[in-house]
Amino acid sequence: MTATGSGLAPARPYRQPVSRLWWLRRRSYLLFMLRELSCVFVAWFVAFALMLVVAVGSGPESYRDFLDWSARPWVLALNVIAAAFVLLHAVTWFNLAPKAMVVRVGGRPVPPVAVVAAHYVLWIACSIIAVWVILR
Repeated sequence: MTATGSGLAPARPYRQPVSRLWWLRRRSYLLFMLRELSCVFVAWFVAFALMLVVAVGSGPESYRDFLDWSARPWVLALNVIAAAFVLLHAVTWFNLAPKAMVVRVGGRPVPPVAVVAAHYVLWIACSIIAVWVILR
């Protein structure tokens, strides 16, 4: 018997079932879920870079082994997918930046468009410097 003495369980409010794919219904939900998933690929890129550093530090033979392993089709495919997700991660973060941080200059807030533009300009500048360092 229950505490009420009637033998019936207390009534619970009805909860409408939610599909496991609820996030596919709207583009904004899909982008949110893909951004959350992108953190796995960001972690992969960090691990991959650390493996490269260890291989370089371990000598030429270890570095060659790493390059051979990196040339395997599944590693290349994983890196291409990871690059797309890291790009999505960067773009969505840059677009969210004005909401996450309010930049003030002279006591006045900088317009959100200027914060986003500054992020993209710095990203392009860093990319140009990286390409110059790699290809020189």
